[in-house]
Amino acid sequence: MEEFRILAINPGSTSTKIAVFNGTNPVFVRTITHSTEELSGFDKITDQYNFRKEIIYKQLEEAGIEMDSIRAVVGRGGLTKPIPSGVYEVNEAMKHDMANSPMDEHASNLGGFIADDIAKSLPNARAFIADPVVVDELEPHARVSGHPEFARKSIFHALNQKAIARQHAKSIMRKYEDLNLIVVHLGGGISVGAHRKGQVVDVNQALDGEGPFSPERSGTLPSADLVRLCFSGKYTQKEILTMIKGKGGLAAFLGTNSAYEVEQRAMAGDEYAKFIFEAMAFQVAKAIGAMSTVLKGEVDGILITGGIAHGKWFVNQVIERVYKIGPVHVYPGEDEMRALAVNGLMVLKGEIEVKEY
Repeated sequence: MEEFRILAINPGSTSTKIAVFNGTNPVFVRTITHSTEELSGFDKITDQYNFRKEIIYKQLEEAGIEMDSIRAVVGRGGLTKPIPSGVYEVNEAMKHDMANSPMDEHASNLGGFIADDIAKSLPNARAFIADPVVVDELEPHARVSGHPEFARKSIFHALNQKAIARQHAKSIMRKYEDLNLIVVHLGGGISVGAHRKGQVVDVNQALDGEGPFSPERSGTLPSADLVRLCFSGKYTQKEILTMIKGKGGLAAFLGTNSAYEVEQRAMAGDEYAKFIFEAMAFQVAKAIGAMSTVLKGEVDGILITGGIAHGKWFVNQVIERVYKIGPVHVYPGEDEMRALAVNGLMVLKGEIEVKEY
């Protein structure tokens, strides 16, 4: 049986991750770091397209990768319009929306562009994106905020949440579509999603930091106090947005966005670091409790993933508050490159249908 070769591409703000898989077996993995100096010459993130693409080609050439054997190039999905979960073939409409994102600028918008360009240069390859951050499966009630001027949006760690949910379902010999799960991604941003029978029917908007505070996001803030601060004249709009996303959360309280560093400080006797870390765990647990009500208390499992899930002390702080809601399973880290490859592989094998953007 043919072992499909897949190239996965995941552009981040200061790095580009690439990996080549034979089926689900990685044969080449590389993280390319981009310095501030290298990126400073580009006015917009989309202007970095050729720069990043050429570096990818160079890395693959130096590694001796036979490009003609690649059957799928799967890029990290960016801030396109809201779409249901799935694998989408890159087309002109998608590229237009990635270049003129209705949501925001983000390096992940480059994923589809680069995948499409590389696939077009190969004899038998197709270009896809899979489960971008704008996956939107919210139930109608979840879209309603407290005022008609503000609709709640679905922007979260869809790729990793979906991949972990499917991995867990497979490990217990169940179908993802038959389970009710609460999936918690603990990273620079934190997202807590209610997965009901294969759809994320409610989740906090993690891009702008709604929900629990995180290593660098402030989370949901007292709205009236925030408005007063906005009109106080003390800060510009840019400064307040950075306060909410980038320099909020642990970075604001403790001067670092490293959860590992905060845990080490707490263990060494820093009582303030311990208190703030406990408060972050408190908020994560509270969000899990809220999502259990969305699932009407019928929770088959609580899955905790992301980089911070490596920290046993923090995870245990969460577990002791939520274990009565449902069985807790911890999947530390995030393997987004494998998730991209697996999504592409399912299309090539005919296990799922590719969607049209």
